[in-house]
Amino acid sequence: MNTSNTSKNVLNSDVEIKGNIKFAGELTFEGKLDGDINTDGTLNLGDSAVINGNIAAQTVVVRGKVNGNIAAKEKIEIKAKAEVFGDIRATKLAIEEGVTFVGKTEVNPNKVAPIAPPSRPAEPPKAPELIKR
Repeated sequence: MNTSNTSKNVLNSDVEIKGNIKFAGELTFEGKLDGDINTDGTLNLGDSAVINGNIAAQTVVVRGKVNGNIAAKEKIEIKAKAEVFGDIRATKLAIEEGVTFVGKTEVNPNKVAPIAPPSRPAEPPKAPELIKR
């Protein structure tokens, strides 16, 4: 008897959704989604997955295509042949060889606040030179 309360769900490649997905536990998604995904669990995107929207999860494993930003509290894994067009933010990041990724990354394992570059004192504006004739 399974006493674990984590559920595993699968949406196969013939599934097309327009709207947002919210779930707990683990989801393997192989279909097409026009919308956002929000979870405190794990999202596995299969080879045929196409996501047009943003993803916020604990852990994300990407094998398909994502057109949107991905934020993971724990880890993002981008597998070979995956395509990601958007910014990614995570505590840990793993990218395999052969990935297409266009966007910015923020990987912050220690959750350190970003440090602003040291500011230089502003120079006073120079007065225009007077031309004497």
